[in-house]
Amino acid sequence: MNAEFIEALNEIEREKGISKEVLIEAIEAALVSGYKRNFNSAQNVRVDINRELGNVRVFARKTVVEEVTDPRSQISIDEAQEIDPNYMVDDIIDMEVTPRDFGRIAAQTAKQVVTQRIREAERGIIYSEFIDREQDIVTGIVQRQDSRFYYIDLGKVEALMPLNEKMPNESFKQGDRVKAFITKVEKTTKGPQIFVSRTHPGLLKRLFELEVPEIFDGVVEIKSVAREAGDRSKIAVYSADPNVDPVGACVGPKGMRVQTIVQELRGEKIDIMKWSEDPAEYVANALSPSKVVHVTVYEGEKVTRVIVPDYQLSLAIGKRGQNARLAAKLTGWKIDIKSETQAAEEGFVYSEPVSVIPADGASEEQQDTFVQDEAYEAETDAAAVDAADEKE
Repeated sequence: MNAEFIEALNEIEREKGISKEVLIEAIEAALVSGYKRNFNSAQNVRVDINRELGNVRVFARKTVVEEVTDPRSQISIDEAQEIDPNYMVDDIIDMEVTPRDFGRIAAQTAKQVVTQRIREAERGIIYSEFIDREQDIVTGIVQRQDSRFYYIDLGKVEALMPLNEKMPNESFKQGDRVKAFITKVEKTTKGPQIFVSRTHPGLLKRLFELEVPEIFDGVVEIKSVAREAGDRSKIAVYSADPNVDPVGACVGPKGMRVQTIVQELRGEKIDIMKWSEDPAEYVANALSPSKVVHVTVYEGEKVTRVIVPDYQLSLAIGKRGQNARLAAKLTGWKIDIKSETQAAEEGFVYSEPVSVIPADGASEEQQDTFVQDEAYEAETDAAAVDAADEKE
């Protein structure tokens, strides 16, 4: 090796950000192993690379002793003092033992070490870049597909999208450009592995952040997202500024903002509603587009009983129960939906739009009457679904 090699390391340091000193120390450690392997040596040796000229020298480290028992690691006091009269017993002497043809071995080893370190550094840089982008959107190009994944080129690395993470109503071919949500970044021996999804609710949230400046600036906040990918989603938004309409900001002029997102999601329907800390109002908003007549809140069971007009029952429940299911997922409250006729038949009387039963204020009779029962709910939903399907 020579000064050109040192200049090459300087160039790598500038371009790749890998310290020259780290590379040289790694080469020196590798050359120690290479020397012992190639020259069948069990000596305690060290390798020194000149930081300016690139010269490589090998030194055997020997201990000064009165009587030599192992010539590979020891040197007599007489021999040591011939080199330097100041040496004493137990001193360590570095004696140069550089083989004549060691330069070839050194060059080959250095090449391997530098290549490996560059590869490791690049993997580390890619991992550091993408671990910071976890839970964010990336845009890539579909490269290929196998029985488990779509492989998406992100430029520096390939992302993996499991087949069940694409929306049911879409398919991709090679060369298609696609936006996806990074769900997980893992460090492996073969480099970072990046997993992405098109069905994750986070994709919808990030798309709104990209399209709605008020969300990006923090004026409007996304409180909750519920999604059945490819079919329908609900998103609850809020603004602390009374002069800002959070729903209108997300919809955009003539619906342009939300339509851009709908197009990206291949026609997925998106309901945008206003978040409220009042559970009754929040649940009523979440059941949009249906109208709500009355909401009873059972705080202890985290359950709400919602009464809607008879003609709105199928709309409130939705096709195959989707509207009610998404509303429950969005709000975190169980929702029992009844029509006005059903409520009257059960003897439920109400005068105000909202009634609240505190956690310690509900009688056993009230709990037995109104808290959702899974068997009854399934029976009611099935009947409502049939009615909704017939109406559609």
